[in-house]
Amino acid sequence: MTSDTPHASQSDDQPTVSGAPELTDEELEFLNSLFDLARAGDEDQLLPILDQGVPVDLSNHKGDTLLILATYNNHPALVTALIGRGADVHRLNGRGQSALSCAVFVQNEESVRALLAAGADPDEGPVSARAAVDMFGIDSMRELLDDPALRA
Repeated sequence: MTSDTPHASQSDDQPTVSGAPELTDEELEFLNSLFDLARAGDEDQLLPILDQGVPVDLSNHKGDTLLILATYNNHPALVTALIGRGADVHRLNGRGQSALSCAVFVQNEESVRALLAAGADPDEGPVSARAAVDMFGIDSMRELLDDPALRA
């Protein structure tokens, strides 16, 4: 969790859709705006677009998904809504961070609880949630991760 964290660069988001045709500049601009909506926690604009069929696990070239960006930017209501729409709580970005490791890093208890309830694994990935706890000495988050009542 360094300056390379999911919020670091908004202007160079490039959505990745494997096997998809090349996108126009307008389509790229639209998809990039979705990452900005996730960072801003703008449920009112983002969720209807997802409900129309945009993949909830859309990711940029860094592997940051809408869920990871919403989590890192402290938007627990959006985190819960994305989980409810089937967002993959196990996805890792290109730096090995999960939404749960981001929630732990920013110390957002509500997001941690929602992600654990959805089945997120505190030990998943090279930069796991537990690793973030150890790295930054966030004992309050350790208690949440260790609470079996919070797991799916």
